[in-house]
Amino acid sequence: MSQRFPLPAARHPLAARFLDDAAAVGEAIERFGSPLHVVFPQVIAENAAALAGVLRRHGVPYEIFYAHKVNASAALLAETSAAGLGADVASAAELDRALTAGFAPDRIEATGPKSPAFIERIAELGVTANADDLWELDRLAAAAPAGSAVPVLLRLSGFASPAVPQSRFGIDLADADAALETVRRAPGLDLRGVAFHLDTADPAARVDALTESMAVVAAAHRKGLRPSVVDIGGGFRQRFVDDPEPFQSYSQALAAAAPGELVWPGHDPSVSHKYANHRPTTEVLERFLAAELERRPVAEVLRECMLTLWIEPGKALVDHAGVTLASVLYRKRAAGRDLVVLDLSRNQVTPADQEVLLDPVLVDGHGEPPAEGVFLAGRLCLESDLVSRRKVFLESEPSSGDVLAFVNTAAYQMDLSASFAGGHPPPPKIAAVLEGGRFAFVADDHHGS
Repeated sequence: MSQRFPLPAARHPLAARFLDDAAAVGEAIERFGSPLHVVFPQVIAENAAALAGVLRRHGVPYEIFYAHKVNASAALLAETSAAGLGADVASAAELDRALTAGFAPDRIEATGPKSPAFIERIAELGVTANADDLWELDRLAAAAPAGSAVPVLLRLSGFASPAVPQSRFGIDLADADAALETVRRAPGLDLRGVAFHLDTADPAARVDALTESMAVVAAAHRKGLRPSVVDIGGGFRQRFVDDPEPFQSYSQALAAAAPGELVWPGHDPSVSHKYANHRPTTEVLERFLAAELERRPVAEVLRECMLTLWIEPGKALVDHAGVTLASVLYRKRAAGRDLVVLDLSRNQVTPADQEVLLDPVLVDGHGEPPAEGVFLAGRLCLESDLVSRRKVFLESEPSSGDVLAFVNTAAYQMDLSASFAGGHPPPPKIAAVLEGGRFAFVADDHHGS
């Protein structure tokens, strides 16, 4: 027996209750089939309340915009609308979904690169445009209906601080003055403020980006513009585990292991340490607001400058708000290794070419853990369709008909790379709501981006 290196996933109490209820899981599979995405609207409401609580404690005027691109679920989108959040949309289709879910145009922000048709819709409705380029500003100004102005944010990038990651998005700071001039001269544009988005959870990097963005706010005032918003975007992380130690042990084992021992031959054995994160987003936001900017807390500076803070969380809002279920088809030996073949394709549970570095849960599992780890294989006729390219360590022996649950999959994993490859449609998506001690299931209107 070789040494085991399990990577257990943290489980939200609601998700844990669902996975511990074999009858509820069985009902969901029987009614909707396998594979199946399950989302928990009650969890996204809880996450939204936690973020809002941090902002209120610091006395910062704020707006929270749910980044809809993270999950196409209509149920999760409707829950954020009911919670009073705004919607961050990145396409005309997402804009239509937000309107259907009850978001008024003044509660919608459009981000990312935009097509001319999308720009026309934004201008027509008066949705706030988070402008990615000077080209977009010109298009927005031309599309503004007579007698009205499109509210815009200038998304900034190209920050001087080495702590701030470089980005292909946004208006380079070198072009910020030209962008301000475009807005100043265009009667069809109304500058609401500035924005940035960082793919890092480092509060110090956000403070540096905010410091440089405030210089653009000051420049806007000198030109007679009146920005009132600073949008620090999303990029907030999920809390995948309760304890990062198993990942440290696994990383050390990977470095010492013989080729093919812990990872399927021919694949990169590197570990993505985002899965080792055990700190909640609320802690990251607290640290940012309490960090010093010009020798004062960020929250104090924002209040004194009468600026409203906007954030665009996606992953942080759907953290633990979804699981993916798949039935076990059979077990086999191949290439000298144990495989568990699932009624699931790799592209339906992980985005792009990333690895799911958490062990799935065997629902209603019994008996001792397998003596050796196993690899999880998908149902496509492709050598690359390995649901897990690393050896996973299950809690019990899996058999045909058992159900494996992949935990915390609501953030991008359900939709980003899903396809109809091999004639298999994306898994259906359902909302599970705990009512009176039992789970009620409702089919979701949307199950793909």
